[in-house]
Amino acid sequence: MTNATRTEPRSSHRRNDRIMHPVTETRTGNEDFASLGEPFRRELLAYCYRMLGSADDAEEVVQDVYLSAWHAYDGFEGRSSLRTWLYRIATRACFKALEKGKRRPLPADLGAPETTVDTTLAERSPEMPWLQPIPDFLFTATPIDPATVVVQRQTMRLALIGALQRLPPRQRAVLILRDVLQWRATEVAELLEMTTAAVNSALQRARTQVPLREDDLTEPAEPQQRALLDRYVLAFETADVDQLVAVLTEDARWEMPPITTWFEGRDTILAFLAKQMRMIGPARLVTASANGQPAFAVYARGRDGAYHPHALHVLTFTAEGVGRIVAFHGAGLFPLFGL
Repeated sequence: MTNATRTEPRSSHRRNDRIMHPVTETRTGNEDFASLGEPFRRELLAYCYRMLGSADDAEEVVQDVYLSAWHAYDGFEGRSSLRTWLYRIATRACFKALEKGKRRPLPADLGAPETTVDTTLAERSPEMPWLQPIPDFLFTATPIDPATVVVQRQTMRLALIGALQRLPPRQRAVLILRDVLQWRATEVAELLEMTTAAVNSALQRARTQVPLREDDLTEPAEPQQRALLDRYVLAFETADVDQLVAVLTEDARWEMPPITTWFEGRDTILAFLAKQMRMIGPARLVTASANGQPAFAVYARGRDGAYHPHALHVLTFTAEGVGRIVAFHGAGLFPLFGL
């Protein structure tokens, strides 16, 4: 059995506990809010992540939302549900955050793929606000309804989050509230202080740019997917690029934020990875899960002989195999995933 069967690191649960229960650390507001508001925290984090494309930014916004709601709860008159009230605060906070920053892209959003592996990789662009993945344990609710969990994962896919970032903020909120969270048009209109007609118009414009249905991303059956994942792990742990041939689709993509260079097509990717593996050598992989998709933390051996964080790979499956790999280079995301 390969390392693809390893379990989630314990430290991720400690981080999760810190994120999910900060409000109990500062007892300065209405005591009732702690128990009444806490059940909505995960879904608000998922909502803010869809809006902002950054797990770090979403966590910060949700912390501020709960702090603001904590202090304002004495004035909450109950004209709407507590959930709607929190979403209103969260939406305004997201709009404010989006006024300050630029859209978060992936390398494929910035230009055409590189056609030759002989080119020098573009310099890293750490100042670019890149799209971030999010670990599943931060947004996945207790699976009371398995169908709900499936919808949660499908609407958090990395490609969809990236597509949402291309929409204007108000259209983005309308699409998420209507088509992801299944709010009624009248509820969205009240939340966003729009007319119902304006909500419906914004929804139609958003749908033309961001289709939520991804029929071409039908995943292979579980046994086949597990076999492909095992082969993927084996390829990197033995520095054997030939192992990847049966894993990647013909038109696969390979992206490496914060490096802007990216590759498309199995043959080009394999030629690139052959060069990289000769330089890096065998790696070690630890299983993770991001955006409802398979992911791996990749550790490369350094000059000291020890293995160090190298990249976080997020894989997108199609019926034919792995169609997209986003390899987030560097160790910056490892703490977020409890690694």
